[in-house]
Order: sequence, then structure tokens, then C-alpha cells
Amino acid sequence: MSAPQNPNIIFIMADDMGYGDVGCYNPQSKIPTPNMDRLAHEGMRFTDAHSPSAVCTPTRYGVLTGRYCWRSALKSSVLFGYEPPLIEPERLTAASMLKAAGYHTACIGKWHLGLGYSAKAGEDIDFDRPLPWENAEREFEEKIDFSQPLKGGPTELGFDYFYGTSGCPTCQPPYGFIENDRFVIEPSVYHDDPVFTSRPGMMAPRWRHQNADPEIARKAVEYIEQRAQNPAEPFFLYLCSDAPHEPCEESVVPEFARNKSDAGPRGDLVWLFDWMVGQVIDALEVSGLADNTLLVVTSDNGALPGDRTGPVSYNTYRHQSCGDLRGYKSHIWEGGHREPLLARWPEHIPAHSTSDELVCLTDFMATWAGICDYELPEDAAEDSFDLCPALCGERIGKPLRPDLVHHSGDGVFSLRQSEWKCIFETTGSGGWPPPVGAVPVPRTPGQLYNLFDDPGEQHNLWDIRPRVVAELTEILGTYKKAGRSVSRKRS
Repeated sequence: MSAPQNPNIIFIMADDMGYGDVGCYNPQSKIPTPNMDRLAHEGMRFTDAHSPSAVCTPTRYGVLTGRYCWRSALKSSVLFGYEPPLIEPERLTAASMLKAAGYHTACIGKWHLGLGYSAKAGEDIDFDRPLPWENAEREFEEKIDFSQPLKGGPTELGFDYFYGTSGCPTCQPPYGFIENDRFVIEPSVYHDDPVFTSRPGMMAPRWRHQNADPEIARKAVEYIEQRAQNPAEPFFLYLCSDAPHEPCEESVVPEFARNKSDAGPRGDLVWLFDWMVGQVIDALEVSGLADNTLLVVTSDNGALPGDRTGPVSYNTYRHQSCGDLRGYKSHIWEGGHREPLLARWPEHIPAHSTSDELVCLTDFMATWAGICDYELPEDAAEDSFDLCPALCGERIGKPLRPDLVHHSGDGVFSLRQSEWKCIFETTGSGGWPPPVGAVPVPRTPGQLYNLFDDPGEQHNLWDIRPRVVAELTEILGTYKKAGRSVSRKRS
């Protein structure tokens, strides 16, 4: 049977992996990443790629909808475990789009976009209260009926198959795997002795944190092997690890991954993610699918400095998780949202190539639409630009996206246009790792940096270049009011 005309698409996203973690981005990294380094050699490495948010849930929303999450019901922070589905049921997603284009679609790994839980008989839970919620208390969790199907999840948003977890598998209850819309084993015991930075909560019997990512990798390989039996039908695999998310301590690192880095348990978890990438590469080669597969590897936001030993205390092992960038996860500075981004598609993406194009992870929805010749409607992928020319090494004489909106964990906005990055309504970080920031305060001074001259964001030009500040302020206001940053109106 002949191979499909459209490529298979695999999108692999780490959780909290930084720009300085990967060897092909940071030669001084203390973490071996041979599989990602191989992808950089065989494909393209992006140097100016960004997540749409500096924290987890909003980025996942952006990848799957091509839309900035701050346009949704979640205006800052993340989901914590039992919130209702964040993606609107009527919204076109990358999965439903590709399914309409003839793809088989699968989501494997961490979801973290909300699910529709059910209360036990006689219990009353307000699932419609405003977002974001706080961590769930035991009294709340014990009202949940885990035997009931979960609503509004991946299989109702375009995915043919789902195997994964509700949120972070090692720190966020409920702890247990879900297949399609039901728990494989229902959470029925209360985990009341979590390690530092993990949370107590309902857990499936015999659940072990260290087994989560190896199981996710196993299911991904199994899926690839299954799809190889039907090569005429292309597939889309959205694969999300937990690593290297907190808790970063030896007990959550699989035994085979321990001491693989010189950057402590967190470094070992980065190695584990790279191992997962290697498992996918090997499965593609063994199945004969590598040549017709677009493989993308990235992270959902920036990294933390290292292993956290206290609320604001980290062991770094002299490893720079975000390289020379300023800031970390949740910050509005570059370390919070500039990501490693690697792409391989043999005979289409030039090998050992580099792109300095400004890109955002929201752009993949329009990119996949371009590859499949799918015409996106005006009410979808409102912040997604087609990256196909950059992937294929084409020079079109102008940037593929004119600018990019960043968003921090505390809801701080910034806007990037060419060399300029303008941060609004704060002079702080906008996030929670040190230096701890705060929510934006309207009509207060912000920050302006020339990233071409000052990539470390050390020289605030807010008071020196007021015209640039005014221009970028107007652009952000226009995007907020218009509900989109890209137009697809046909003439």
C-alpha cells in the first residue's frame, strides 16, 4: 500500500524544559540530550521560538486552538485538577481539523486542560465557579465519582484516542491514567504523604510517580506501531511528558534515568524526556515511517532554576536551565517563554539548518493546515501563522509573523515586534520564582528592551523611547479588542 500524501505529524512537548537544558542550544549544558541534538542535526533548530504563555495550561490551549489563552475563561495562572474543560466545545482544534483532513488523531500524556467530572449521588459541586480554582481539598475530592465518564476531554475535541492524565502526573491529583473518557483504574485511595512540591490527593491503587513517563512513552510507541499497519491513513500524535516538571527529586526519577546528568534529579528528568524522544525516533525507524513524518519537539514554557529545596531555594549544580536568558518559568522575561524548538521532516526541512524566524507555538495549527491544504475559517486559529516557508527554508523577504504577544503566570502582557519587546504595567517579573513578581497594575510604568542589542533584558528603555512604547501599546490594544492577531478574510 502506498504511503499517504500528507505526512504523519508528531508533536512532542516537554513540561518546564528550558532554553539552556538542551545541548544543541547550550554547549555547556550539564545534561546529555543526544536525541534532541540528533534532531537538530537532521532537521531545523529555531532560535527565536516562544510559548504563548510562561506557564502550562495556557500554552496547551494555544497549541491545540491556535489562539492565545488569555482570550478564554482563564486569564492567568493554570488549572489545578478538577476544573471544567477550558477548550470551548464548539471550537475547532488542531485535532478536529486534522481529523477532517483525513488523519487519525491521538493524545498521549499530560492533558491539563480541564475535564468534566461528576459528583457522587447526593453531593453538590459547583463546577461552574470562575477560574482559576485553588488546589482541591480532600473533602472536595471525596465527592467525585471517578467511575463516571469524563466529559469535554480529548475525545470530544477531535482526538480519536486518548491515554494520559488529567494534569501533572507527579504533582497534581487525581493520580491515575485515563483511557479515552474513563480512568483505567479508578482513584480510590488518598495520597496524604507527597514529596516536596507534589500535592496530596486521590490516587489509583499501586500508582507510582516514577512510572508515569515510561508508561506514556510505551503507549506512544505502541500507537506508532499500530498506525504503521495502516500507512495509507496519516496520523497526528500529540505527545506530552511530565518531565522535567516538579517534584524534581530522586524518588520520582525512574531508576534507569538516575544520575544520567550532572544537574541533579531535575537534570535526570530532562534526560528522561530526551530518552522519550529517542523512543519515538526508534519506533518511527523500525516502523518505516520516519521519512514521511514531521516530528516537532519543544517545551510548554521556560524552566525552573533547578531542584527546589524550599519555597525560594534551588540547587542549580552550576547548570543554566534557561541559558543566558533572564528569568524562569512563569516570568514575562525571555527565560519564561523562549523555547527549544526542533523540527525534522526528511526531504522537506533542510538538515542541520537554523531559523531565526520569530515563531510561537500557536503557529502550528495554521502550519498543519497549510501542509494539509485545509482552509481555516475566520473564527478559528485567531493567533496562528503558517510556518511552512520557514520549515522548508524558503526566503519570503518579510517576517512570517509581524509580532508576538507574551503572557506571564500572573497575567502580565508583553508585545514583541522585531528587536523591541515591551512589557506592560510592571517593572517586575510577573511570576512566582525569585525574583517574585505580581499582577499587573494599570497605568504604571513597564519595561522596554531592544533584544537585538540586549538579549539579557538588562537595560530598560521605557522612559527613553516613549514613541516605541506608544506604538506597541496601541498594537496590543488592537489585538485585544479585535479578538485576533491574524486575519484570514478571503478577497
